[in-house]
Amino acid sequence: MDTNVVFQPIGIVHSCFTEKFGIPRQPGLVPAARATLEILPPFDRNEAFRGLDAFSHLWIVFVFHGIDAGKWQPTVRPPRLGGNRRVGVFATRSGFRPNPIGMSSVALESVRRDHGKMILELSGIDILDQTPVLDIKPYLPYADIIPEAVGGFAADPPRSKLSIDFTPQARQTCAMLEKTYPEFVDLVGQVLRADPRPAYVGKGSKRTEFGVKLYGINVRWTVRQDTIIVHTVGAQPVSPK
Repeated sequence: MDTNVVFQPIGIVHSCFTEKFGIPRQPGLVPAARATLEILPPFDRNEAFRGLDAFSHLWIVFVFHGIDAGKWQPTVRPPRLGGNRRVGVFATRSGFRPNPIGMSSVALESVRRDHGKMILELSGIDILDQTPVLDIKPYLPYADIIPEAVGGFAADPPRSKLSIDFTPQARQTCAMLEKTYPEFVDLVGQVLRADPRPAYVGKGSKRTEFGVKLYGINVRWTVRQDTIIVHTVGAQPVSPK
């Protein structure tokens, strides 16, 4: 058996998520999260993608490039368990794995040529900007949906009790940004309702202000009881008080 296989990326993701904080913890949780997958030569031949546009969803196999190689951990603390209980890494989808490989099921919006490049438009993504992609495979409902499957400690989708509000200035800025980034308001709302805060927040923490970058744009918000208030969009980050 050849144990020295070298994988060559077939493409690179250009994502709305330009930093790890704020990325939804599973694909499909933020439908407004968009990305383009740029296919690299020599894999960008038209015939290699013939028939792909007949599928609504894809599996993306990628490399967790935001994690240093060799930093795998035998146990991790899943956010779904409050961040204070350890389980085996192979019982999770954590990126701290022996081989930092991830997979996501995403919606395929279109397949197109842009200035000679083969581009796949994706939505519902949970992938960091500049992520190398190793492979894509069509999502097959008859094989990939398993009605009797059991989801362990993550059997049910996460449910947030948080509501969201925008200051007038923040909403106006978001509306202006939609000229460049369609559905930007929806993207902000969906990302924040998914509650990207660390698991320890809410357990005695006094921290109430947070920030995330979407398309490289700073979005700052505060949490008051069960309401998120987006107060700054586009300004430089400020230190939480």
